[in-house]
Amino acid sequence: MSELKLFNSLTRQLETFTPVHAGEARVYTCGPTVYNYPHIGNMRAYVFADTLGRVLSYKGYKLTHVINITDVGHLTDDADAGEDKMEKMAAEKAQSIWDIARHYTEAYWEDIKALNIRQPAHWSIATDYVPAMIDYAQSIADKHCYELESGLYFDTSTVAHYGALARAKTEEGEGRIEEVDGKRHAADFAIWRKTPAGETRQMEWDSPWGKGAPGWHLECSVMSEALLGLPFDIHTGGIDHREIHHPNEIAQNQARCGSDHSGARFWMHNNFLIERSGKMSKSSGEFLRVQLLIYKGFHPLAYRLMCLQAHYRSELEFSWEGLQAAFVRLKRMVMGVTNLKARHADTQTGEADTPNGDADTPTRHAELVSASIVPNEPMVEADKWTLKQVQGDVVGVQGDVAPAINLSVNEFDTAIVDDLNTAIAITAMETIIGLKKVDVAQQLAAIADMDAVLGLNLMNLTRADLRVRPKAAIITEEDIETALTARKEARADRDFAKSDAIRDDLIAKGVEVMDGDPLGWDWKLDI
Repeated sequence: MSELKLFNSLTRQLETFTPVHAGEARVYTCGPTVYNYPHIGNMRAYVFADTLGRVLSYKGYKLTHVINITDVGHLTDDADAGEDKMEKMAAEKAQSIWDIARHYTEAYWEDIKALNIRQPAHWSIATDYVPAMIDYAQSIADKHCYELESGLYFDTSTVAHYGALARAKTEEGEGRIEEVDGKRHAADFAIWRKTPAGETRQMEWDSPWGKGAPGWHLECSVMSEALLGLPFDIHTGGIDHREIHHPNEIAQNQARCGSDHSGARFWMHNNFLIERSGKMSKSSGEFLRVQLLIYKGFHPLAYRLMCLQAHYRSELEFSWEGLQAAFVRLKRMVMGVTNLKARHADTQTGEADTPNGDADTPTRHAELVSASIVPNEPMVEADKWTLKQVQGDVVGVQGDVAPAINLSVNEFDTAIVDDLNTAIAITAMETIIGLKKVDVAQQLAAIADMDAVLGLNLMNLTRADLRVRPKAAIITEEDIETALTARKEARADRDFAKSDAIRDDLIAKGVEVMDGDPLGWDWKLDI
């Protein structure tokens, strides 16, 4: 199989992935701060991290993926300034900070499920690791930290090449970092923040530096070491983390383990999702959430497909027109796979002939590999329903694999190992979906393998699944189907007045009747 090459933000170049531990891949992803709902730009980072994990599984590595939940320590300015986001939201809502954390964590997990993102091996909750954070800070404090009235600060001059990941350091240091009286250097950052005199936080702990809470950057260093060991393979996050948060993690890891240890071998970052109307901001009211897409009648996997159509390191502009185009593309793929499954079922009842006449092909398409697999297990299994690549050749199904399938599978592999080029990989999968006069079992097996990487759940989705009812709709799907059946009967009887009346009534209720739709989709709710 082709070697996996990934772009390392630390070196700014493509590098061949070689794991720290043979046969394993250990990945840490910076998760959400659960003070509010995640917007779709936030969720792009987790689609990317999930795709990376799926590719690692596809390449046969035993995957250990960790995503953290930050429920303490993250300030309102990512540059180490302002109020704690969790404390601020709890005060605004007049609720317990623990209730705030639980509510928004569960909302985030709902979005994870909606986007078909696999569960990681560990969800690491920051507050569970505060004692370990205090121990970690004590282990580096003497050589790398100093204490001020406001807390314990990391001296960035004590580690080599601080800021190399961001490559944005000037003689004055990081300009975005908060100015604090007594800081030795502008780029120095808080390891532990003391609770100000006369104040009480909902989340605070005793420490050698006084009652307070850990700094945001400390959390990830502690949890990644605890769950993955140092060094581990890959650390992911949004490109905004590349400038401050991740350089500060690296500095802490160097202080802990030596100047040659950044913590992870690869640092990988997805680019921004751009939205021109300004509704991406969480301060804009009804900002763009996954649930908003669903409320407007879009299946959430249309957004996943939209993300995969662009390279993860490219900016992606969001528009409703672009989402609609991705939705139509998803529908075409679902219908293509549905038709292949029906053709395969026909071959088992003798209603059609298989191209190679193989009578031993399994009869239950439910046995096909789906995208919902157990974490840490390789996606490609050597059974009758999957294609397994060995030295560039596809083997493992009944008989020889059709050359056209073999070609597209190899195109898929070439794309996906080239720094996760999902845009080309999708096209390779679509080519296989559209092939004619090849063994349909082989087609379905190849699609199952590919979709296990892309995570679009094509082997399970149906046309009915993709008919998402907008929240504002005033008519049910059952009523629509009943009306359309009556309209078809009226048209068959050439009662066009009745047919038009039914259509007009549906339009008045927000239903667009799609006569002649090449997808055969019949209708959509236009709210």
